This record gives sequence, structure tokens and C-alpha cells, in this order.
Amino acid sequence: MKINKLYIALGLMIAFVLFYDFAAHAGESNESTKVTFSAPIQIPGQVLPAGTYLFQQAGDNSDLNLVQIFNADRSVLYATLETVSADRIEATGGTTITLAEQGEGNPDALVKWFYPDHTIGHEFVYPKQQKQEIAHARQKTFVGNHLVSSGDAAGE
Repeated sequence: MKINKLYIALGLMIAFVLFYDFAAHAGESNESTKVTFSAPIQIPGQVLPAGTYLFQQAGDNSDLNLVQIFNADRSVLYATLETVSADRIEATGGTTITLAEQGEGNPDALVKWFYPDHTIGHEFVYPKQQKQEIAHARQKTFVGNHLVSSGDAAGE
């Protein structure tokens, strides 16, 4: 009888470990990550108010160039956006966001998003004129919630 209890306990431990491993990597397949903005942010086609958002790749990785932006609890889809691949030399341990300043009274524009520990990320696609303005704007890169210097961000 004690042997049966041992097998049951062992089986439950194995099941728990397998479940935990799956849950820990669930966000990796679609690069699901939460991002909090303390000010409004421009994305292609709209402005998001300050708040927490969930970024993830759309679908089942069949189209890695679509990013969906949800509210924090995933009950509202704000946008499904086209992106192009963005490369950087070094990966960082935290989510990396690059914003472009758009001048007094205008929200910063979301330019790039990198999932933690990845060297390939997403550059958001803007209309041609806005893309040119963003290219000439001062850009700020954040790793986690820390602003990094332009030298540290040069790995992009």
C-alpha cells in the first residue's frame, strides 16, 4: 500500500513539474509580454493612453510580422499591427522598447519592441511621411523600465 502512495506522489510531482515548465514558457511562443507606459504612446493609426498593455505576436507564429496589443487583462484588443524584423547585436534580459520623440504636445511614437533575450524584434510600420519624421527624431530606448544611453542601445 505504501508503494502505491509513493507512485502516486511521484506521479503528481512529475505532473506538477511538467505543468510548471509549460506555464513558464507559455509566453515565449508568441512573445507575450506586459508593457506599462506612464504617458500616452503613438502606435500606427492611434494613440494609446498611459497604462499597461499586453504585446504578443498574432496567431500561431505563422505570421511573425503581426503584433497584437491588448489591455492588461487581455479583454480588449486595441490593434493588430504590421511590423518588419529589427535586428540588434546583443540581447537584453528585459523587454526593450524604442520610442521616438515627436515634439512638444505630441506623444512619443513606438518604434521597436524586442522580447527579452532575443536579438530579432519588431519594428512598427508607419505611413511614409511619419516614418521619415520618426527616422529623424531623437529616439529613446528602454530596457525594462530603465532608459539606456545611446551607447548601450547601439546593439540594435
